[in-house]
Amino acid sequence: MAYDRYVAICKPLHYATLLGSRNCVHMTAAAWGTAFLNSLLHSANTFSIPICKGNALNQFFCEIPQILKLSCSDAYLREVGLLVVSVFVNFGCFVFIVLSYVQIFRAVLRIPSQQGRHKAFSTCLPHLAVVSLFIITSMFAYLHPPSLSSPSLDLVVSVLYSVVPPAVNPLIYSIRNQELKDALKKLI
Repeated sequence: MAYDRYVAICKPLHYATLLGSRNCVHMTAAAWGTAFLNSLLHSANTFSIPICKGNALNQFFCEIPQILKLSCSDAYLREVGLLVVSVFVNFGCFVFIVLSYVQIFRAVLRIPSQQGRHKAFSTCLPHLAVVSLFIITSMFAYLHPPSLSSPSLDLVVSVLYSVVPPAVNPLIYSIRNQELKDALKKLI
């Protein structure tokens, strides 16, 4: 999404070339491939960790940090290593998003009309807010010190990064649709 916004705002005449169907397929395949490889490595490693502190988690879904709390050996250090690799991969994506938005904001601030700037910011800010919510809460979930860990806090943070962004994203983009606004006004 950040790259789409970047091309649409900073290079609008090259949009069809830079974001043609072939490039979109390549970017989608890279994202899915990376996510699949990451989840496969974590799953294989997690299933190899000996669990000896019971099998009950204080979560509504099975998460790696919660499983690591049940481990009784030093084998969990492999998983911590994989988490560090995942953080670096995610940090790389985060840097790409930030650089894209820096370029977008520089281009938007050069737009002479107030209406043009408002339209560009209203397109970008919802995406940036959802991505920021996801990144900040997921980093907190995986990187917070054990002393700050409590079952209720872990549950709230997991909901914030796993449920809220996917639920809010379609809502944000559909509210900008005029037909949906008219239907919502009619319903109210």
